[in-house]
Amino acid sequence: MRLAVVEDDDGVGDALVEALNARGYRAERMRRGADLLVAHRDFDAVVLDLGLPDGDGLQVLRRLREVSAIPVLILTARSDERSIVRGLRGGADDYLVKPPRIAELVARLETVARRAAAAARQAQSVVVTGDVRVDLGARVVEVAGTPVPLTQKEFELVEALVERPGAAVSRQQLMDRIWGDAFVAVSRSLDVHMTGLRAKLNRPGLITTIRGYGYRWGQ
Repeated sequence: MRLAVVEDDDGVGDALVEALNARGYRAERMRRGADLLVAHRDFDAVVLDLGLPDGDGLQVLRRLREVSAIPVLILTARSDERSIVRGLRGGADDYLVKPPRIAELVARLETVARRAAAAARQAQSVVVTGDVRVDLGARVVEVAGTPVPLTQKEFELVEALVERPGAAVSRQQLMDRIWGDAFVAVSRSLDVHMTGLRAKLNRPGLITTIRGYGYRWGQ
């Protein structure tokens, strides 16, 4: 399992990474929430501190949940009930107070990873909208029964949109998920790929532009 350990304290962070790697994990240390938001796609689970130098960890968690369902275990010195409730309601899969017992931390990580894997297996893998069929597992898109050849980025756009048919997805969410950030420089790439995708699908109205916000798949 690839783990992102988001912890700004060098002593705690380095000790965690060493202990987790010794138990067979591939743990990587990060010091800022922004680093996680850029690189979350490279990991299977996250150990997240709440006291980070570039913002509160709960804010980082909320932004992460906009684009990813990756399992997150909060590991923090905040032991009050309000913080625990806010963390769990904010999208954390588990909450552990420092200092952790490594055996317990590992057991909790394995539990949240199992739950996430079970949820992924149950997720809808085929989405049909009119005569457009998207098979997320096979990474195939068909229009009127004919496969449409898409680039990797074009399919990732489809994937991000069809996960919530009819729901609005912001440009920032798409850029963060597909390109790993939401910098202005990526905005033009999104426009180019969206134009190419629409042309290949040739189904006007299938992908709706929401002015000033983003896009929506279907009605």
